[in-house]
Amino acid sequence: MRKTIKRCVAFLCAVVMGWGLLSCSTGREPVFSEGTAWKRTPKREFRGAWIQTAFQGEYAKMTVSQLKEDFTRKLDYLRTSGINAIIFQVRPEADTFYPSDIEPWSRFYTGEQGRAPEGNFDLLAFLIEECHRRGMELHAWLNPYRASTAGETTFAPSHVYHRHPEWFVKYNKQILFDPGIPDCRQFICRVVRDIVSRYDVDAIHMDDYFYPYPVAGLPFPDDKSFQKYGLAMGYKENQRADWRRENVNTLIRELKRTILLAKPWVRFGISPFGIYRNKKSTPDGSGSATNGLQNYDDLYADVLHWVEQGWIDYDIPQIYWEIGHPAADYATLAEWWDKNALGGHLYIGQDVARTMKANQLTEKMRYERTLPHVQGNCFWPANEILWNNQGVADSLRQNYHRYPALIPAYTHLHDRHPDKVRKLRTEWTPEGFLLHWQAKRSKTNPELAAYFVVYRFGMDEKVNLEDPSKIVAITRDPYYWLPYEHGKVKYRYVVTAVDRFHNESPGRQKKVKL
Repeated sequence: MRKTIKRCVAFLCAVVMGWGLLSCSTGREPVFSEGTAWKRTPKREFRGAWIQTAFQGEYAKMTVSQLKEDFTRKLDYLRTSGINAIIFQVRPEADTFYPSDIEPWSRFYTGEQGRAPEGNFDLLAFLIEECHRRGMELHAWLNPYRASTAGETTFAPSHVYHRHPEWFVKYNKQILFDPGIPDCRQFICRVVRDIVSRYDVDAIHMDDYFYPYPVAGLPFPDDKSFQKYGLAMGYKENQRADWRRENVNTLIRELKRTILLAKPWVRFGISPFGIYRNKKSTPDGSGSATNGLQNYDDLYADVLHWVEQGWIDYDIPQIYWEIGHPAADYATLAEWWDKNALGGHLYIGQDVARTMKANQLTEKMRYERTLPHVQGNCFWPANEILWNNQGVADSLRQNYHRYPALIPAYTHLHDRHPDKVRKLRTEWTPEGFLLHWQAKRSKTNPELAAYFVVYRFGMDEKVNLEDPSKIVAITRDPYYWLPYEHGKVKYRYVVTAVDRFHNESPGRQKKVKL
């Protein structure tokens, strides 16, 4: 733990210092051949799914028991489809799906902003517990600047809009925090600190909504904040775009610092729009061969800078287009992000409906697994998997997620494995044949065992812990129920411990006759 603290202190010192319109260009098909190297069954792969709450009206109509039943069903189905991380939208409009003294309950949760659910039911706490029970992660997804999606929100009396109307601007029917006002950043950091401090989340997640998607002929109304803060910082009028980017840079840097100070093992991830910059917009031609909305120029989100500075722990660009799309070809963009991974964790955001409609799941999954720096996918939205759109869940379960996968290790945060498990034993109990073990664990020490991986090998098989087909369980419990088969066949079981950074220990072995 001491080395992790030192590493985080050093990091802190460094830290302190919808879709746009597309025009056409030429896309290309990825080329596959028998010689193409692709990771058929990676042992480590991020397999996420976004569960949206904004505009989802069904939650407000459910009782607590119905909510529990509904989410239990969803998590079970997603787990059997190979999903190992849930990204759940907990703060859609500066309101919440969890009890908060800072912001009101969400209208998407209870039907009216500020109205408490039955018994103040804490859906976030419930989902964290249920995800962890299934060996899945829970990432809390926040929309940082949005207060009203389309001018339809009636703010609760406790909403920050009433206390500080000067913090907000209206743009294209939306009500947004002004990113140029430092108090807005401090408030957002306060919200994140509250979540990370009170909940056992695995990550804080933000998507592509920073400065809003631009509307032609409608300038963003930040004249007042630019006059007060931009000019004071030395920016000239023709540098307003640079000032806006620095506003978002500052938020991202301060959020990472906030998370590190609260819990250094909680990660910070961003899912930006799929195009960083078009090649024609970059003087050196470093952008992608695409034509569309840009993070850097239109949303003022300098994602590569955040990765390079270590302010975010993973990047999930939303490459939602098809292979061969004339303006934003999937393969072109996936390759561009791979070449610009800058040593960070890179996953691909996949649009399930568009992928299945184009019949491109196989091509996309195979192509993604040829790229050396891409370490997984996140599927938008989870509902498309739950609906099994054109057999997508079946295909994931039977092919691309056939075997379990561990989350890639975040070695930039901590790069030592936990100790081996101890006292690996078998025991007959009234409930069945039990394999159990011991390990040092602590809710406040992320370097100790957080969960365990159980492997099974035949007696004539070589023990290879890189083979995911041998994983029989990923569990937070220090035991595993053995499938007894009349006691005629010997197997070799291997158990490893994994810490909160997903570093895995060496295995401890036990021969068992089943």
